[in-house]
Amino acid sequence: MTDDARASGPSDEERLAQLGYTQVLARRMSAFSNYAVSFTIISVLSGCLTLYLFGMNTGGPAVITWGWVAVGLMTLFVGLSMAEICSAYPTSAGLYFWAHRLAPARTAAAWAWFTGWFNVLGQVAVTAGIDFGAASFLGAYLNLQFGFVVTPGRTVLLFAAILLLHGLLNTFGVRIVAVLNGVSVWWHVVGVAVIVGALALVPDKHQSASFVFTKFVNNTGWGSGVYVVLLGLLMAQYTFTGYDASAHMTEETHDASTAGPKGIVRSIWTSWIAGFVLLLGFTFAIQSYDKELASSTGAPPAQILLDALGATAGKLLLLVVIGAQLFCGMASVTANSRMIYAFSRDGALPFSHLWYTVSPRTRTPVAAVWLAALGALALGLPYLINYTAYAAVTSIAVIGLYVAYVIPTLLRVRKGDGFERGPWHLGRWSRAIGVVSVVWVGLITVLFMLPQASPVTWQTFNYAPVAVLVVLGFAATWWLASARHWFLDPHHDRTLAREAARVGVVEPVEPVDP
Repeated sequence: MTDDARASGPSDEERLAQLGYTQVLARRMSAFSNYAVSFTIISVLSGCLTLYLFGMNTGGPAVITWGWVAVGLMTLFVGLSMAEICSAYPTSAGLYFWAHRLAPARTAAAWAWFTGWFNVLGQVAVTAGIDFGAASFLGAYLNLQFGFVVTPGRTVLLFAAILLLHGLLNTFGVRIVAVLNGVSVWWHVVGVAVIVGALALVPDKHQSASFVFTKFVNNTGWGSGVYVVLLGLLMAQYTFTGYDASAHMTEETHDASTAGPKGIVRSIWTSWIAGFVLLLGFTFAIQSYDKELASSTGAPPAQILLDALGATAGKLLLLVVIGAQLFCGMASVTANSRMIYAFSRDGALPFSHLWYTVSPRTRTPVAAVWLAALGALALGLPYLINYTAYAAVTSIAVIGLYVAYVIPTLLRVRKGDGFERGPWHLGRWSRAIGVVSVVWVGLITVLFMLPQASPVTWQTFNYAPVAVLVVLGFAATWWLASARHWFLDPHHDRTLAREAARVGVVEPVEPVDP
């Protein structure tokens, strides 16, 4: 990796102008702030623990442990490839703009269009996954503390309430969100340390190393162990999502061409380490696998905390986990709204004129915030009739985001030496890392569309392919019918930019630096 100093290079605003956009967003974020948003959205206390039940059934401790190691490494390759492109094109439009710049001129707009739509789908789904997971853990806490009976309907109501809270914070509490994003980083770091320390020191009994690293469990109904191992990778791969937030926040970041790529890469490797420690802590502390798997709370990590630490300490640390998940969902709505804002600025969503406007009073893209929240709610509603819906939502998030992540990398590999590097780049390793990234994303895209439980019924159906095909079909139809005539047309873009500048400046929601 190379970070070339360019003291005489263009300023952030000048570089943005070179890329065809006017500076509209307030540029106040530091490199730490940029990193903090992605680290918060990855949130090992959210992804690792909300899908821990899935991991216990789909491969068990061996896949939970080794799957995290393998997926973390492959994700780092994907992130490195993205970071290099981010350095060259630091704009909140992010992935779809990269695709447009890297694709052949004749098909550039089409590549950008479909990249953007996959990104929107993934962003909405990851918001749904995060806040639905928080609702599940909140329901578990309420069950333990107050006897709250957890049902699908009540979980969906909690899910809606959390989305409402995050929508209101991102609409009216911009300054509060800024402070909370800063608190979130340390909440995650200290929270992981405290939880793992307690799980390591307090229980009288711990599982053996052979249990943690070799025990295989298959409760999926499928007979193929290899297939189950591959399905089990979803837990780790879903956790490693959302780090494209660093790219979407570059128009609000100082020294964006280096701070943005560093934010992507740092958020991945720090989460990789923290998540590995966290998963080891929980898995070693399992007291009774069958009891915790069948916990009435519906959240085995909550039961592990109770059984290993006692009721009082277990509930307190469960609140730490829930707090981290709420921070994560709040940051996800922020990043999601910025993606919607940028894509709408280029006219790519229905009623774009509504989604890219900002409130003159709060200086936030209010409509985009609520579109993100309502879209997430819609993806979670099938849980009322399908108990594998949460795994399907996480699959949609992985597929949508990673397809959008890898399209610019594929185009960059095809472009070869014609790619004009930014100040942060991979040097001679660029092509090799890019090829590995493309192959890996191709594998997981197919894998996470496959059935996750047998027999396949309406209650166990993985509806990820349906959601992906509906969005892809809509985007393709609109492209052929209309968008191919105007999307990313220079005159159209300038008109939108002038209108965006007229309605105001979006207030940044950066964390407070330590």
